[in-house]
Order: sequence, then structure tokens, then C-alpha cells
Amino acid sequence: MTEPNNQDNEHLIADGVDEEPIEHNRRLFEGRGLSFITIAAAIYAAFHMLALNGVSLSAMTGGLVNLDFLPAFPLETWNFRIVHVAGALAIGFLWYSANKFVDEPTGQTPLLGYLSYVLLVPAFVAVGTAISFAFEISNGAMWNGIDARIKFNETWVFGAPLMAATVGGIVLSWFNKTGRNRYSPPDFVLTVCGLAVAIYLITIYGTLMRNSTGTPFAPIGISIAAISGTLLIMELTRRVAGLALVIIATIFLVYVFVGEFLPGFLQSPAITWQRFFSQVYTDAGILGPTTAVSSTYIILFIIFAAFLQASKVGDYFVNFAFSVAGRARGGPAKVAIFASGLMGMINGTSAGNVVATGSLTIPLMKKVGYHKKTAGAIEAAASTGGQIMPPIMGAGAFIMAEITGIPYTDIAIAAVIPAILYFVSIYFMVDFEAAKLGMRGMKEDELPRFNTMVKQVYLFLPIIILIVALFLGYSVIRAGTLATVAAVVVSWLTPNRVGVRSVAKAFELAGGMSIQIIAVCACAGIIVGVIALTGVGARFSNLLLGLAEASQLLALIFAMLIAILLGMGMPTTAAYAVAASVVAPGLIELGIEPLTAHFFVFYFAVVSAITPPVALASYAAAGISGANPMETSVASFKIGIAAFIVPFMFFYNSAILMDGTYLQIAQALVTAVAGVFLLSAGVQGWFLGRNAVWFLRIALVIAALFMISGGIVTDLIGVGMAAAIWFVQRVLKPKPGATFRTGSAD
Repeated sequence: MTEPNNQDNEHLIADGVDEEPIEHNRRLFEGRGLSFITIAAAIYAAFHMLALNGVSLSAMTGGLVNLDFLPAFPLETWNFRIVHVAGALAIGFLWYSANKFVDEPTGQTPLLGYLSYVLLVPAFVAVGTAISFAFEISNGAMWNGIDARIKFNETWVFGAPLMAATVGGIVLSWFNKTGRNRYSPPDFVLTVCGLAVAIYLITIYGTLMRNSTGTPFAPIGISIAAISGTLLIMELTRRVAGLALVIIATIFLVYVFVGEFLPGFLQSPAITWQRFFSQVYTDAGILGPTTAVSSTYIILFIIFAAFLQASKVGDYFVNFAFSVAGRARGGPAKVAIFASGLMGMINGTSAGNVVATGSLTIPLMKKVGYHKKTAGAIEAAASTGGQIMPPIMGAGAFIMAEITGIPYTDIAIAAVIPAILYFVSIYFMVDFEAAKLGMRGMKEDELPRFNTMVKQVYLFLPIIILIVALFLGYSVIRAGTLATVAAVVVSWLTPNRVGVRSVAKAFELAGGMSIQIIAVCACAGIIVGVIALTGVGARFSNLLLGLAEASQLLALIFAMLIAILLGMGMPTTAAYAVAASVVAPGLIELGIEPLTAHFFVFYFAVVSAITPPVALASYAAAGISGANPMETSVASFKIGIAAFIVPFMFFYNSAILMDGTYLQIAQALVTAVAGVFLLSAGVQGWFLGRNAVWFLRIALVIAALFMISGGIVTDLIGVGMAAAIWFVQRVLKPKPGATFRTGSAD
């Protein structure tokens, strides 16, 4: 393939879209420090790729070293997840500081540094004791929670040093200040503590003790290790994802021990700390569905995304979008829809997608005439939509498949029409806004040449291979691996060839990118564990059933509000995992099909990123646009309004989820698209080339709701109302009292 010449390149707009944004507390190492963290992250990501594809540890070393004699290998499922979390903790603590770095570098606090080195002693004692337990067990020692000697050793020789190092390390990390290019001593302590937890749990779960969790026979060391692991996970989550999820997890943990004193459906049975924590670090909690997905599908697709970044495919996506849609009125906004949808489906977080593409599209939207809050809102809504865009759908689809047992391909197919409706709605909202403001598109000499972009359309090949492989029946892991290999091969047709160094860099990127999502999934696992072990999910289901006796619609609205509330301030993956544990079982109890119930919850968990008052995607966009965060979140809520209606369509018309005949599905698609067109016209106040008077706007919204509901009678009513509105608008031509403009660009 001929590479584009310099003349073709001079109008390219996107450059550096694939670059990872640097968080305010991420360390930027140099020299040996950089080499160490780079190698660690690369090994961590490569290990997952090899393990997921069934490559043994002996094969990883080319047969030179046989590691299969170790009790942890070959890795059994629980052990694999424990190593997965422990690796993320180690890399995460070393890479992310406990505090925000300031412009003026501060020197390390000597006293706190010395105290940290002192805490390394009990941390290593815990590691050594865990290893000694492994030798005792391998020599035939009977391990249980009743033997006095074992109980003493687990409590005072392993547990006490581990807790002292964990709590001390976390507290010292909050106060210890180091330069951005230096490791922090307390974080070494936390890394060793994470290692001690992993070694102990792998050792103990390798015996019959796994079956004793939650009983008096469970060794107390499991509970102590789980407390330490929980604290480490919550601290890392605070560093990489903020306080929102940590606060929610803390509330749930407190609920475990105060639930017996609460009234009504919130009351839970008394649970001792030993029983709870001996179970929470199992597949009933931290090692459950969320970590199962993050340790397999999510990290695999993060590696895929990292290889796409290495070959600069993200730049191509955005430039291609500009060449296609840039000339349309309000062009950069339509580019944002296209580019953010493409980037968002492999990005994993709405806010991260906003930062990646919004830094380019938001300034251009302001330049062509959008108000700064509207520019930010459009990017936030489009980036959020990327999380519901098949085939990858961020990461939520994989968790849905894990929880429901429904094949991933069925979920991806069911997501097609809802995704179309969401993005078509945003397109109409953007187009009507541009029409109201009298905007034009960008000039031809400002845009990438379409002919040049078409010559590189082969860069879509990895995603096409992924889709084809999935629908040919390949496993998700094998399809993702093939797509990753395809990304490397395709890069050799571009100037950004992926060679040996680039492969290592891609694995390093993947290791770093995975830290946030792994921490978030593990922290969400804590909440899922609380829900499962206290039974609050079942009691919530009974509450929904009670509401449904009065009104099924009222029960759905209540479920919607709870899903949004649980998702506020949380990354998409965690928001869905928590809401699925609380809300989805109640909807299924109402008689709703599991796929429909989980899609209902999933959509509202996703749109919590643009729902005031806490809207992570909107706040990220406001930071780029310079607008007020709350105004931006309100505007993004308005632009994404269809996403709040589409889930109710699942309930009233299952054809929206591809459940029906071809005719039923086609009718559902056509009438729903017409409905979101009328809805967008009513919300924006623009219909048939002119502003709509207030009563026509109300009529448009009502007609839209009739069209969206999916029945023959309601569709006819909607068509009739639309025809009447067209007659009034075209023939009677009522003059609106206001132009409904949102303002000009700042």
C-alpha cells in the first residue's frame, strides 16, 4: 500500500489521539525507575495474554525452566484471579501516588521514609510466614480454624504484622511527599503486603480450606488477609478512580455490621467479621464475576486497544470521521459522534474516552459556533454511547455474559438497535442545534482528504476480524487474540510499524491502562459480595414486586432511579456490576426476561456518566471546554435523552433487542428511529427547517413516545400526530414566542 505523501498529510487533524492522558497522580519515571515499571507492566500484560491462550509457564520460558512443580501452577481459576489482583496492586501502588503532584517539587519527608522502611519488616515477616505455611501444608500438616497453634500463628505471626504494615503503609502514603519521578517508600510496603495476601490465599485455598469459608472451621488468617486485601484494593481504587466508589464500598461494608439494627427491608441478619471477611475474598465477592471478567476479557481487549494505539489507529479513526462528516453543518460535533463511538467501544470508560477524543473535537466545536457547554455535552454524550456500541461495548457486555450465562455474541447482537437509536438520536440533536444556530461545516481545505483516508481503510481490518471471528463461533479470547495479531500485521502497511520495541511498548501500555479497570472491578466485587452475603438484593426484589402490584411502570422507574444512583461517580464497569447485583434480580422477579432486565440496568448504569448531579463524563468534558460542570451535565443529559427512554422500549417491545421475526424487528427499528427523530425535534424545538412553537414541541414529544412504544395502534397514532404537526407547521405556520437558541460560542 502506498503511503500518503506530505501533501495528503498536511490537512490531517488528529495527531496524538492515541496518547494516554497523564493523571494528576501518575508518576513519570526516568532511567532505571522507568525501566523497572515498564518491564513489570509489560510482563504483567504478556502473562495474561499467554495464560489466557493456554500457554503453560514452562512454555513461556521456552522449556528451559519447568515451573509446573510449584503448587500455584498451572494456575487454577481462583489462583489466577488472586495473581491478577495482586499484580495490579503492585504495579498500581508503584505507579500512582497517594497524592496529587504539585507544580513545585517537594522533597521526600525523611522521618516518614524511615518509618516506611521500618514497616517493611512486618510486611516481609507476613510474606515469610505465608511461605512457611505452604511448606507445612505440603509436608502434611492438617490446617483448620480450630487448632490452637495454627490459630495463634495465623493471628499473631502472620495477621498482626500484615495488618500493621497495611494500615501503617496506607496512612504514611497519605503524608509522604516525593518527586514525580521517584518511588515512594510506603508504596513498597503496600506492594509487599499485596504479595503476602496473595501467597497466603493461594496456599490456603489450595487445600480443603476453600470449602470452609464462612464457617467456624475457616482459618482466621483468611479473614485477616481479606481485610488487608480489601483495604489495599480500596486505597488503589481511590488513587486511580477517585473517592466515589470507595465511599459507596465503605457504606456497604458498614451496612454488613449495622444492618441487623436497621428497620424494614434494610434489616439483615447478624454477621461476624470473621465470617464475612472469610467469604468476601472468594468468588462470592472480590474474586467473583467482576474480577473474572477483568482477568480475562477486559485485560485482553485492553491489550488489543494498546496495540491499536501503537499503530496510531485512533488518529486514523478521527481523521476518517472528519473527512466523512466535517463538511456537514456543525461538522466537528458529528465527527465527535462518529469518532467517540469508535474509540469508546474499546476504551472502557466514558470519561477516558472524553479525554482522548474531546481534547480535539471540543475546541473545534466551539470554533464553528457551539456554546462551550454544548460542545462539552455533545462529546460527553457521544463518548458515553461508546460504552453501548457493539461489538465490544466497553467492558459491560463481558460482565453481562458472565453474570447471566447468555453467550456474548447474543448480547452483542441484541445491542445493535439500541446503539443505533442512541447515536441517531444524538445526531438529530446535534443537527437541529446546528440548524438553529445557522452553522456551516468546516472548509474543504481544513479537512483530511477523503480519498487519502479511503486508501487506509484497511486499518479497520482488526475490528472487522474481531467481529467476524466472534460470529464464526470463536471464543472471545481467541477472537481478541486474532484481532491483536491483525493489528500488528496491519501496522506494517503504515509508517507506524509495530516492531519488537513497539510490541514491548504496547504491552507496557496495556499493563498501565489495565490498573484502573482492575482496581475498579475488584472494588465493585466488595460491594457485590456484601449484596450477596447480606441478602439485601433479594429484599430489594421483594420491594420491587410490591411496587409492581400498584404499577409495573412505577417499579421500572424506581429501578431506573436506583441504577442511576448506584452508578453516579463510578466508572461504567463498576456501575453496571453493582446495579446488576441489586436491581436486575428484582426485575427478573417481575417476569422480565434476564437479557431484557440486564440491558435495562446496563443502559442506566452507563448513562449515569451524563446524569446530574454527579456525571463523570460531563465533568471531564467541562474541564476541556471551560464550561460550568453542572451546566455541561444538564446539557449532556438533554442531548442523551433518548438513552433514558430506550430501556423502557426493551420492556414494551422485545423486538428492539432482536427478539422477534424479521418483520417485527424491521418495524421496531423504523418506527423507533422515527420516534427518536420526533423526540429530538421536540426537545430541540426545531422541526422542518424552522423553530417550533411550544405546543408543537409538546405534541412532538408525545408523538415520539407513541412511535417508540412499538405497537401497531400506537405507531398509527404517532404517525397521525406527526402528520397533523407537519400540517400545522407547514400550512398554519405558527410563530414561536422565542427562538430557543442556546447561545453562541465563547
